[in-house]
Amino acid sequence: MVQNVGTAPVLQTRNISKRFGSVIALEEVDFELYPNEILALVGDNGAGKSTLIKILSGAYRPDTGEILMDDRHVEFHSPMDARRQGIETVYQDLALAPALDIASNLFLGREERARGLLGSVFRKLDKGGMRRQAAANMSSLKIGLRSIRQPVETLSGGQRQGVAVARAVSWGKRVVIMDEPTAALGVKESGMVLELIRAVKARGVPVILISHNLPHVFKIADRIQVMRLGRRAGIARPSEQTMDDVVGMMTGASRAEVVAAESGTAALTS
Repeated sequence: MVQNVGTAPVLQTRNISKRFGSVIALEEVDFELYPNEILALVGDNGAGKSTLIKILSGAYRPDTGEILMDDRHVEFHSPMDARRQGIETVYQDLALAPALDIASNLFLGREERARGLLGSVFRKLDKGGMRRQAAANMSSLKIGLRSIRQPVETLSGGQRQGVAVARAVSWGKRVVIMDEPTAALGVKESGMVLELIRAVKARGVPVILISHNLPHVFKIADRIQVMRLGRRAGIARPSEQTMDDVVGMMTGASRAEVVAAESGTAALTS
């Protein structure tokens, strides 16, 4: 299916710049994430990927430029501000508590209290309710587990990634950002994570995927934004460009046309 021309981005930046002392991390970077797409963000180390993602997730504030959601200007002063807008990030370290069970990890920092006096006065947790919700979320993403009460430390790498993604999808109603989700995983577990990303998209949540693994990117992404030396080097589409084309943009050997949101030429496949 091709997205209608003129559809507004869910999340967008305009002329975002960020400096760290004399180092220019980002210079006037534009970015557009459209509804129902998986957008990959690629580039060599130091290209600006991590800085851009930290700005979108509220960890950094840009020096100049603006962030928009649904064509509306927003400002993120902290990660909590981004979360309030429905943006959740799954970082490489996953930020899981290994000794806690799956349900506790899905509700980590967002625990639900029991109803009535037990919850309001004695602050008793609604463990049964959280386990039921956690089981439903894991099932909807087709993540197979022996028990929702399993400690995370007993899970495989792919299953742990699944728990982190399920937590992000549970709270990230607008955008899910995934930072190197298949790093250090085997072939089978990487395939499971890629299917998980497709399941997130199928739920209507667009995904930003940061990855160095171009075969994975070409297998799953609708569009690819290439970063180079703190700037946007180009936009590629796996249906139209090759991995060599993307490597050329990353190294500066070639350049694809940068497609701006306002040009009305963004055609996405899903």
